[in-house]
Amino acid sequence: MSEHASTVTLGDVAPARSRQQGRRSAVALTDGVAVVGTADGDLRAVDVSGPRPTVRWHHEGDDGQSVVAVEPFGGGSAVGERSARGEIRCHDVDGSVRWRYETREDVGTPQDDTRFLLPFVASLTTDGDRLYAAARRYERVDGDRTFQSVVYAFAPDGSVDWTYRTDASPIALSVRDDRLAVAYNRCPGDHQHGLVVLDAGDGSPRWMWDPGTEGQRRVGDVTLLDSGAVVASHGDYCGYHLDADGAERWHIPLAPSRDVDGEAVYAYPNHVHATDDGAVFVTGNTYPEDGRQTDARHPREHTAVGVSFDGTERWTGPVGGFASGLGTDDSLVAVPGAQHFRDRDADAHAVRVYDTLGGRVATHDTAGVVTAAAVEGDTVAAVEEPVVYHDEGRERGAYRLHRFSAE
Repeated sequence: MSEHASTVTLGDVAPARSRQQGRRSAVALTDGVAVVGTADGDLRAVDVSGPRPTVRWHHEGDDGQSVVAVEPFGGGSAVGERSARGEIRCHDVDGSVRWRYETREDVGTPQDDTRFLLPFVASLTTDGDRLYAAARRYERVDGDRTFQSVVYAFAPDGSVDWTYRTDASPIALSVRDDRLAVAYNRCPGDHQHGLVVLDAGDGSPRWMWDPGTEGQRRVGDVTLLDSGAVVASHGDYCGYHLDADGAERWHIPLAPSRDVDGEAVYAYPNHVHATDDGAVFVTGNTYPEDGRQTDARHPREHTAVGVSFDGTERWTGPVGGFASGLGTDDSLVAVPGAQHFRDRDADAHAVRVYDTLGGRVATHDTAGVVTAAAVEGDTVAAVEEPVVYHDEGRERGAYRLHRFSAE
């Protein structure tokens, strides 16, 4: 327990640096309990319903096995790792391991121990009956990036009901009724569809969609609705609403390429959360059309954009830095703001809460960067990580879980 009544320490971790290093923490919140996965593989269940958060149980993981995804499932919690084994496992309500599955058996072993080459469980979701997981591994072959990936449907006992394999990079899952949507952010091989909607029962494809743009970049995130799907497109930096068969209803430019100080720059729409009332899209870092370095800033970088259900922009708000994911509950969206690796503004470290209809409802500042968030009712759970910017040399923040009000 930390000295603050609304925080719990998560132990020691090497501080983040100026550039993002990928997800290494995760949090889920259900029935007043936050289940937190950490960079050293530990899992903690923290009761955040009382006046002072308390740790219910602590499962010690293996060093080097970061827990990067957590999803409530089967009365317990399912987790996914970025690790040499790429493990998916299910914990009971007391933290004991119910079952485990190593995705390296399917996606292959890493070329070496470099973090980004490790098997990675990119997304978990559930419809209550099954756990769905997307795992991937990439390597360099003759200088080219290649992927092996598998989408799984797990029964409550850990048996695999079906799999869907591609040579593309899955980044997000969304399940609704009898459909499972898979967003692929990179498609360098034979698979050339940024979005695949599968039959949740047997894993067979129902329909596919792609922004139709050149290059590997395709789709950053997806939310399924009764009326179809809402998609954040990496290919053309737009948000889309697709109908139940994949036909376009509308699209809206979010951070398209534009001239800033004589240079063409853009920002990827990385995330989306949608309800029947509208959607919230969140954009990421500025990039130049030519190369990777730029002094320009796209005016829509690190921005939350609220869009009505007819495709009309309602509001915008800053998110402070790169967000690795969203915490959501109905119309509320918590955006964890991590490093702005170009400007490195520590004053912007915070978790910001938005309503799909009305825009920002709360901002909670932190000393370090916020890398994961979850929402339940009027409670936000957020993971803060320490950071040292290379041009400052000062460590800010600590590795800890915060409980905030969503309002």
